[in-house]
Amino acid sequence: MRRLRTAAAAALLATALVTLAAGPAPAAAHPPHRPAPKAPAEFVALQDVAPTIRQEIRYHTPHNFVGEPIDGYREPLCIVTEDTAEALAKAQRSLLKRGYTLKVYDCYRPQRAVDHFVRWAEDLDDQKMKAEFYPRVEKNRLFADGYIAEKSGHSRGSTVDLTLVKLPAAPTRPYVPGEPLKPCYAPKDQRFPDNSVDTGTGFDCFDTLAHTDDPRVTGTQRANRQLLKTTLERQGFTNLPEEWWHFTHKPETFPDTYFDFPVSRRSLAPHHH
Repeated sequence: MRRLRTAAAAALLATALVTLAAGPAPAAAHPPHRPAPKAPAEFVALQDVAPTIRQEIRYHTPHNFVGEPIDGYREPLCIVTEDTAEALAKAQRSLLKRGYTLKVYDCYRPQRAVDHFVRWAEDLDDQKMKAEFYPRVEKNRLFADGYIAEKSGHSRGSTVDLTLVKLPAAPTRPYVPGEPLKPCYAPKDQRFPDNSVDTGTGFDCFDTLAHTDDPRVTGTQRANRQLLKTTLERQGFTNLPEEWWHFTHKPETFPDTYFDFPVSRRSLAPHHH
């Protein structure tokens, strides 16, 4: 019996030595590395379809209501479904003839970015960007008032946030973290100097003044909102009445799917490079 035990021990030792010689234990010891999710082939980089549309992808920067770059924005890139890109290209052609260009602030938004917004909204102590983006709204009201939600149409790929810029366009200066903040509804010459036309508020202004048809918005500001809206409606976009900058191309390519691939070239199918 003893010899059998010794033989068994020798066999075990041999196995152990073979395993050691073979290198580290199989991957079960570590969770398998999951590759980042990829976009379906229907998604494209807007600049490949409409290269003249300006891009100022705010969530890749600290100049947004959270005050830091948002999860999932690996590159300052507008990604949308092909249908949406083609419709934007048509809108852009008609605007260029009138001396304007479109400028996108946000396009496809991964679910992980929306999750970042939700975590931020639940942290009532973090109000560092309040003075610019939500001066008149208490942070604990952001969910109830509909400014923040756990799902966003942007994650489906047919929704964009955008504005108009008069040509020739001056560059917008970079935001400097920690700089004094001005309310997003202050007069244009007082709020953050964006190179866009005056629409009465800045982008992502959590305020009723951002409602597209708010009666307090008159004159040139109203005309600018209407030019953006009517131009995009002609190409199949629908405006969200609470946000003059928010448009969804209908019918949506993916009406029920919320994607989470990162915003980067590497997420896109190779034939769109």
